[in-house]
Amino acid sequence: MTKDCTDVGGDVRSTNPLPGTQPQAISKPIKVSKWYFGGLSSAGAACVTHPLDLLKVQMQTQKGKNVSIISVVKTVLQNQGILGLYNGISASLLRQLTYSTSRFGIYEISKQRLTPKDGRPIPFYMSTFIAGLGGFAGGFVGNPADLVNVRMQNDVKLPPEQRRNYKNAIHGLWRVAATEGITKLWAGASMTCSRAALMTIGQLAFYDQFKSLLLATPYFKDNVVTHVTSSLLAGGIATTMTQPVDVLKTRVMNAKPGEVQSIMQLVLSTAKESPLAFFKGYVPAFVRLAPHTILTFVFLEQLRFNFGVPKMAL
Repeated sequence: MTKDCTDVGGDVRSTNPLPGTQPQAISKPIKVSKWYFGGLSSAGAACVTHPLDLLKVQMQTQKGKNVSIISVVKTVLQNQGILGLYNGISASLLRQLTYSTSRFGIYEISKQRLTPKDGRPIPFYMSTFIAGLGGFAGGFVGNPADLVNVRMQNDVKLPPEQRRNYKNAIHGLWRVAATEGITKLWAGASMTCSRAALMTIGQLAFYDQFKSLLLATPYFKDNVVTHVTSSLLAGGIATTMTQPVDVLKTRVMNAKPGEVQSIMQLVLSTAKESPLAFFKGYVPAFVRLAPHTILTFVFLEQLRFNFGVPKMAL
């Protein structure tokens, strides 16, 4: 007797079993992300959230008294108009295509290799480790674009004679290498890598953890609602973990040659302003990172659903 098989809802089942047997699920096809999906998703999200990132950078580089996000917006609009909110967008996209492609790629490929054949998620400590490793590597790869991104975003608040006036990301990279030395492209790399490791743990490892916890309840399915909820929670964790390092990184990258003697000196000078100085720009950072994280994971999940690599879980 022959057996016919149909694929219903993703399960391959026997529709005509042998006499005396019950239909059984043989396997369940799932889809996993390709290594470059994370970079594409992050670049897409950056197109939407770039103005918020620009405001965050300008607030972080403001020394002395705190300024409100409203006053920063007014300054940008008065000096350069609405397009001023997109200063440095080319560097932002280049950063995502280097930094995020690297960290997502390392995390996704490592997670897929370490995931048991039965499809159970890997332990949280393991996902935390590979997320930190991927983030550290991504921070190093993306540091040159990140440096140019910070400078282009901060240019608008400088007097005209002090502006660097990079035409785009590639021009900025060339100018830095030609006038300040190629090693300057990795200025602040230690903090960039540290921040990237914390960011990737907060975003990727916690996203997977929150998603697993939500799917374990009867109230959530693997859909956009779950993806948005998990990414919003992960965005809050990531912002809190990375903000102090982000402030220091931004100040190092925007500093003039010789202005920052050491990381410890920068930490002490920032602490003298106020302990809260390490969290300058927290609100715009969260307002920017939350939608960026949400959009990144929504885009990523849609890419996975529609263009992912089929795998078979027993």
